[in-house]
Amino acid sequence: MERINWSSLNEKERGNALSRPVMDTGEMEATVAGIIARIRDQGDEALRDLTRELDGCLAEDPLVPEAMISEAGSRLSADLREAIAEAAGRIEAFHEAGRPSDIRIETAPGLVCEARYVPISSVGLYIPGGSAPLISTVLMLAIPARLAGCPQVILCSPPDRNGEIDPAILYAARFCGVRRIYRMGGAQAIAAMAFGTERVPACRKLFGPGNAWVTEAKRQAAADPAGAAQDMPAGPSEVMIIANGSADPRAVCYDLLSQAEHGPDSQSIVVSDSGDLLNDIAEMLPELTRALPRASVLEQSLEHARLIRVDDMTQALAISEDYAPEHLILNGTAAESLAGRITTAGSIFLGPFTPESLGDYSSGTNHVLPTYGHAHAFSGLSMVDFQRRMTVQRASEQGLNAAAGATMALAEAEGLDAHRMAVACRLETAG
Repeated sequence: MERINWSSLNEKERGNALSRPVMDTGEMEATVAGIIARIRDQGDEALRDLTRELDGCLAEDPLVPEAMISEAGSRLSADLREAIAEAAGRIEAFHEAGRPSDIRIETAPGLVCEARYVPISSVGLYIPGGSAPLISTVLMLAIPARLAGCPQVILCSPPDRNGEIDPAILYAARFCGVRRIYRMGGAQAIAAMAFGTERVPACRKLFGPGNAWVTEAKRQAAADPAGAAQDMPAGPSEVMIIANGSADPRAVCYDLLSQAEHGPDSQSIVVSDSGDLLNDIAEMLPELTRALPRASVLEQSLEHARLIRVDDMTQALAISEDYAPEHLILNGTAAESLAGRITTAGSIFLGPFTPESLGDYSSGTNHVLPTYGHAHAFSGLSMVDFQRRMTVQRASEQGLNAAAGATMALAEAEGLDAHRMAVACRLETAG
């Protein structure tokens, strides 16, 4: 973990201080392209072979049996089922409140323009596997998909060596209305959902986080006209914490560690005008790290961590705006006053009682957020991402007359005479 005094750095050094872990996909690109090609050429046969090769699973049919989904809830504690229901309720309430409204406006007498929001016909949800089931990601993806009214929603997640998906993922998916769940993971799962196989329907858009292989597969599938769009570009998880001397250093440490434990390439940055706070964090962090179950992962990700000393909060906000963090925590007495000056972040967490964990699980906002600086141009996931905005216009004879002059003049200026004549001929017909 690096200690940095911001005011002592030149522009180049400041850029290096905010650099993210490098994502080297050079060799991976060709391998992922090969996996996609196998799925497209051989369908289910390739999917079975790749699942056996990469996941060590011998499941013949990727579709999870209905009986296995139905009994998943019985394998969970009542407390966990209650937590899923409680979190789902808040997530649904927040996303429903953000439902976009159709528009209808008369832009000139007799000329009516509309905007309609229609659901994407088929979407695929990817839920990472690994050391822990990401139950919360099921809620974050499946709830807005259901609210948006997507006719076909499929979900896939990597199986264990027995060909099973964690029952908590199955239960959460069924709770949110997902009926088709597939045991497949990695680039092969993305390829199957993007291009389809005999048993896996092709999807129009893919959602969900994943490792570098999943990210690269989504990128390649989105670049192919025959593939599927992706939710947003992605990189490793990250958090920036801006805190003054009133912040509890122990809470700041756990906020930092909670993001760092996502993976060895995650990045956590603390920015403060208090040298005492940064000293306390540096002293406390190693002991807290060693006490956590994912200590080995944390030790790797903390190599990308930074403790940055600034002169004041104005300087801290400038750093954040440049970095565009996925998660931004404002902790301390000035949090509320600083929040209104932030324009670039995936999600903001205000005050001493708002850990980033709330957004990850149950505050109601979505935890699928732009990372790796993409918050400069992208937003966190919402119901709108599962819909398309389609415009409609209709003109009466009066409406055509109202807009004809400007339309024909612009068409003529652009040298597109057929556009001009499409208007002119109607005017002639109308007399």
